[in-house]
Amino acid sequence: MDNNSLHPQSEHKAALGASMYVPTTHKDLLAIANGDKFSHLRSVILCTEDAIAERDLSYALFNLSLALQNMGAESDTLRFVRVRNLEVLARVLSMPGADKLSGFVLPKSTRHNFAAYFELVRHTHHLLMPTLETAEVFDDEEMKQFRLLLSAPEVRRRILALRIGGNDLLALLGLRRPTSGTIYSTPLGQVIGRLVTIFKPHGFQLTAPVFEHLSQGSWLDAEVAQDMAHGMIAKTAIHPDQVPQIERHYQVAQSDIELALRIIDPDSPAVFRMQESMCEVATHSSWAQRIIEQARLFGIRHAADTAPAHVPTTSLTQLSSDEGIARP
Repeated sequence: MDNNSLHPQSEHKAALGASMYVPTTHKDLLAIANGDKFSHLRSVILCTEDAIAERDLSYALFNLSLALQNMGAESDTLRFVRVRNLEVLARVLSMPGADKLSGFVLPKSTRHNFAAYFELVRHTHHLLMPTLETAEVFDDEEMKQFRLLLSAPEVRRRILALRIGGNDLLALLGLRRPTSGTIYSTPLGQVIGRLVTIFKPHGFQLTAPVFEHLSQGSWLDAEVAQDMAHGMIAKTAIHPDQVPQIERHYQVAQSDIELALRIIDPDSPAVFRMQESMCEVATHSSWAQRIIEQARLFGIRHAADTAPAHVPTTSLTQLSSDEGIARP
């Protein structure tokens, strides 16, 4: 396939929202990928990496191959496969139905291994989401060099987002996120801030790490708010109940959309006061455009709406690996 002929889903860069990871051993893999189960998903990532034990890999790939053959060609859900390594990527690409995928999540991506992955998909339509989860992430110069590699025109147009692998990065530090607090209260808080400043000014979007403590709904709410303060409106989810809780935060407040519309109004003065804040068209226009697009994708939260609800703990205390939990 001509590299210039991209999949229609890539043209509008649809919002990832809360991307749910699903092990490729899951008994309902096809139903989830088709949107028959969990139809509210904006994006799903079918995982062949950390969610799959080595002994289960053969079955996982067999189950994935059956799903690819039978899934519908069109879907409102963006569908990705998180590959385990180069060999698995090559095997998935050779499976009938691989063209139905929106793209791939690449594990442990660095400037040293990215070219080998990209060569395999160069002549396909697939979008890519490299995962930042190795020791190189702690080296700003390495990240800048990686950014330069990803900025090559033939590569840049294929990068949908960069995923931050929080658990792997914490593991490199010998840590695990606390049960009370957000990831921003760990050493990764500063790291995430630096990744944002290294990549976002150059047009790369980042997605926020998983929140794995399923009964800590209030801390998930707090973390999503901090994700958004860092400019991220996409996050890994490991349970379907997390998806609406996360995406509820992405709805735009009525007051913000009113402010954004006033800022982009060509008749607005260069500087004006609104909602007891100074608004400066020259510096706030990019924010306003982002808010308007966010409202289009996720909707508007009116003042009378209730605050984000916590995930019901009753449904989270009886989970099995068959119900969709995958460690990203």
